[in-house]
Amino acid sequence: QVQLVESGGGLVQPGGSLRLSCAASGSISSITSMSWYLQAPGKQRELVAAITSGGSTNYADSVKGRFTISRDNSKRTVYLQMNSLKPEDTAVYYCNAFLKRTGYNFYADYWGQGTQVTVSS
Repeated sequence: QVQLVESGGGLVQPGGSLRLSCAASGSISSITSMSWYLQAPGKQRELVAAITSGGSTNYADSVKGRFTISRDNSKRTVYLQMNSLKPEDTAVYYCNAFLKRTGYNFYADYWGQGTQVTVSS
């Protein structure tokens, strides 16, 4: 069984910060990339930030300069440091990993359960 366990979400005031964490566990042989997505009510899931195992990153324009994605490959964990939060950042944030399970010969996407981030005064 593979699990992506997220933590760090919650309620924060505008201008505040949160740090999201997502740890992949289970019978995993390798992870090519991990990423964070957000989904607002009535909207499709959108990419926030992504990072490869080699450290290459991509960010949505709306979060550039405010959010930073990082990872610890040995811990199979990805982080999202969220600074200068705005009310429009309010959404459910989902962790994604493109990984290969032990004993399998292909990669597939796995998703966390999502964690709520609410930015409000």
